[in-house]
Amino acid sequence: MSVVPRPSYSAKGIVKPAAKPAASMPDGSELAAALRQAFPHLEHQLPTGEPQRTAQPSVAVVVPCFNEAGTVGGVIAAFRATLPDARIIVFDNRSSDGTAEAARNAGAEVMYEPRPGKGNVVRRMFADIDADVYLMVDGDGTYDAASAPKLVSMIVDQRLDMAIGARANIEQDAHRSGHAVGNRIFNSIYRSLFGADYGDIFSGYRAFSRRFVKSFPALSSGFEIETELAVHASQLKLPSAEIATPYGARPEGSASKLRSVHDGLRILRTFAYLLKETRPAFFFGMLACGLALLSFVLAIPLAETWLATGLVPRLPTAILCTGLILLSGLMMTCGLILDSLARSRVEQKRILYLAVSGIPRSPHPEEQRLRCVSKDGGA
Repeated sequence: MSVVPRPSYSAKGIVKPAAKPAASMPDGSELAAALRQAFPHLEHQLPTGEPQRTAQPSVAVVVPCFNEAGTVGGVIAAFRATLPDARIIVFDNRSSDGTAEAARNAGAEVMYEPRPGKGNVVRRMFADIDADVYLMVDGDGTYDAASAPKLVSMIVDQRLDMAIGARANIEQDAHRSGHAVGNRIFNSIYRSLFGADYGDIFSGYRAFSRRFVKSFPALSSGFEIETELAVHASQLKLPSAEIATPYGARPEGSASKLRSVHDGLRILRTFAYLLKETRPAFFFGMLACGLALLSFVLAIPLAETWLATGLVPRLPTAILCTGLILLSGLMMTCGLILDSLARSRVEQKRILYLAVSGIPRSPHPEEQRLRCVSKDGGA
């Protein structure tokens, strides 16, 4: 039988309501759990009185493969030894030599991408895999697995968004003198067009943060995807770095999928496309200057004849010069307008990048001490 609390009377006869039993206050752990459930996006930003303990960042090793049955097993075993807690996923790109079976027998997860081209595989990898750190490596056995922990630690400890394993001694170790020369030429072109100082923009050995991966559009379809990765980091001014890693020759019976002339032309076309998209004022300004220069060159003989005789005998040339100047002005106007739109797109990309949660970090000891002092002072 429940007991009803009796009202109390004051000296003036006024009835005072009986005091209600005080509700029990939740402890700190219950309150933190409720806040995490209500505001999951602020989970890593809630100040607490105790040091924040974060789980070890998850690592995914993603391996794009096309007909690499002879090497993929060794790649999986090497990276399993250096990153034992990582998830290893092989993406088979229409292989016909049993690459998927070899990868599965070696203990890796296997996924498929039916559209040919490394860019299509990277797009699928970045969309389907969730992790804090992504390590991308080719399945041809030429990259050094011992460098993987260093690349991962650069993402986690230095808070970088991209860490590149630059291929050291590519000509001596891999015996590809033509590819090495082409690599130097393309890196020089990249630096002159986009400004960032990368030593090896075509390396297939990279680590990425979750922010980078989930904000990367991945529009390329082939080997030019590495160029798009570098331009994305340069355009958004994302923190990135390079370290030199050993690079070896392909094992016996393994052939390179790179077609020097064909893929080189595709890379040059990608340079032009990305330059138009990221620096339209420069791209169309160069075209405008070229048209204006051509117009002036053609107009010089006309001007000399007109100054000497007062006549313009070659009227079609004069009309051509006028048209070239008009086109030059139109190109410059288009470049200025598109430059404003490109800047707006960069702002949107930056906002999307910042909207993706980064790797959770533990507070600095001094920061944690100040929080505790502030909490004690407010109590």
